[in-house]
Amino acid sequence: MEQFFTYDSRLGIPIPTLEKNLAQYSPDIQEKILFSWEQIRGAIPDRIKELEHSINEKQAALSNESNFEKSCELNTEIAGLASIINDLWLWYRASDAIAEEKMHS
Repeated sequence: MEQFFTYDSRLGIPIPTLEKNLAQYSPDIQEKILFSWEQIRGAIPDRIKELEHSINEKQAALSNESNFEKSCELNTEIAGLASIINDLWLWYRASDAIAEEKMHS
């Protein structure tokens, strides 16, 4: 199933990289893709918790930081992690659309 997913180092998970619409694959391949995606999707909340923990650590460091440049750096890092969390939630919800597409095909 690796050919249908590509590891995204920013997100920390493999994401679907289908060359065609899911419905255009054989039913057997569709099921394998969906099964693999559900396994990946199941790990997304844990990945988000890891990132939230990092954000909390950076926020704690920020509250004690007196150096302006370092404060700006921490804020940028926090914003980057928050962006990753947002993208992970989008991927998490995207599987609902994929499953619905499968049911209606």
